[in-house]
Amino acid sequence: MAAKISIVIPCYNQGHFIKEALLNIDKSLCEVVIVNDGSTDVKTIEVLAGLEKEGYRVISQKNMGLGAARNNGIKVASGKYILPLDSDNKIKPGYITEAVHILDNNEKINVVYADAEYFGDKQGMFQSGEFNLQRLMIENYIDACAVYRKSVWEELGGYDEKMPVMGYEDWDFWLRIAFYKGGFNYIHKPLFDYRYSNASMIRTVKAEDYEKVMNYVGKKYGQYLGKEYLNKLIYYKASKKGLAFYIMLRSGFPRLHNLLRKMGIVKPKDVI
Repeated sequence: MAAKISIVIPCYNQGHFIKEALLNIDKSLCEVVIVNDGSTDVKTIEVLAGLEKEGYRVISQKNMGLGAARNNGIKVASGKYILPLDSDNKIKPGYITEAVHILDNNEKINVVYADAEYFGDKQGMFQSGEFNLQRLMIENYIDACAVYRKSVWEELGGYDEKMPVMGYEDWDFWLRIAFYKGGFNYIHKPLFDYRYSNASMIRTVKAEDYEKVMNYVGKKYGQYLGKEYLNKLIYYKASKKGLAFYIMLRSGFPRLHNLLRKMGIVKPKDVI
């Protein structure tokens, strides 16, 4: 009998974390699909080979990025529901049963998400909050570790593998569901552990890359996100990180900006 829920775990050179990610997963309740996204680390390759011998389903691909890894794992997943899990995070006991219960009993719900507990470089709680489309249009407050219907993933075309910067695929996916389907359900308690790293890709995105994401999303959802909205969003984000002057100078006075950069007077901060 096929499992009702499939947990899909992309892994790129994080074999030192993945066994910890598997600790609280009851394989009697779910299917686990691990996607080796072209790992080159010897230890990771050894760990994944060992997990495959233990009965875990491991599929390998050349390095194609997070979006493609998730998509390819979901393609082979047999579950009615999907739970993406980053290889350095962990789910808490009860997440699967609670999410499945909600989805089984309400056909209008397409996504179930919850709060997180930090570990690693930061401790504490992250409370996602009730679904709010305006907030989602400003920032991604729903982690990738949410449970959703595979049928919705199929209908909307999965994760966008053409995102200009890796790490924003889940935000794009939530926006697409919000705009075209809806049906988000929030569980107000921590049901997964989020490894907070100061060196993670989402916290080391440069200003110019962030603008690429905003412009890409703006064009993709032009009927919902106009140019004026995106400009305000970029300035809003920049002001929170101390980059308002830099972006204003670069967008409004490009020649002066380039001259000042050559002179070493203007140096953009690295982190958005």
